[in-house]
Amino acid sequence: MKTVEDFKNGQLLAIDKPLKWTSFQVVNKLRWHIKKKFELKKIKVGHAGTLDPLASGLLLICTGKMTKQIQDFQAQVKTYTGSFVLGSTTPSYDLETAIDKYFPTEHISEELIYQTAKKFEGKIQQQPPIFSALKKDGKRLYEFARAGKDVVIPTREITIDYFKIKNIKDHKIDFEIQCSKGTYIRSLAHDYGRALDSGAHLSALRRTKIGEFSVENAISIEAFVNNLNLD
Repeated sequence: MKTVEDFKNGQLLAIDKPLKWTSFQVVNKLRWHIKKKFELKKIKVGHAGTLDPLASGLLLICTGKMTKQIQDFQAQVKTYTGSFVLGSTTPSYDLETAIDKYFPTEHISEELIYQTAKKFEGKIQQQPPIFSALKKDGKRLYEFARAGKDVVIPTREITIDYFKIKNIKDHKIDFEIQCSKGTYIRSLAHDYGRALDSGAHLSALRRTKIGEFSVENAISIEAFVNNLNLD
């Protein structure tokens, strides 16, 4: 049974974030229920690494004094599974925006798909997507994107530990990737399509691991709330 002191001293919660929820919404939901349960005016709650609304999976939530360790958890390697669709791109590099361009795919063989994935392993330079929450000149990049403004986004070094192709069916590629902090799988989809002399966008994404933490041991938001109220 968790007490108010447990949450103040620090808890690490492994949550399986559902689709269409922002990471911020998950934090707010859990904070609200903890405050309500223990009649608190405030308590620190934060997440250790954003997941896009169109992504599901492992989200580490820290409470109380544990929030001081958020940067340590953020720095750990991440593992993702998901799908790319070849032959088309979107401005956001995923399904947040509609397809804007189509590309040929007739030249893409299975061998080329595997060979190209290998080229992305190791240390690489990546440009974050303009539809992201990163800041430039005091504004979020997505604010520039939604205003239709061009902006120069500097590349940054990331590490792809492995990029495994799990399945190929028509234009859909299922993958598993282990990567460093700061990696945008959406950008990887875009760059991968370009490396195939075609185009690609991210159609599904699920975070399965952060360091040694696995989504297999995570619980749903509903389960956390139910467990909290049972105590």
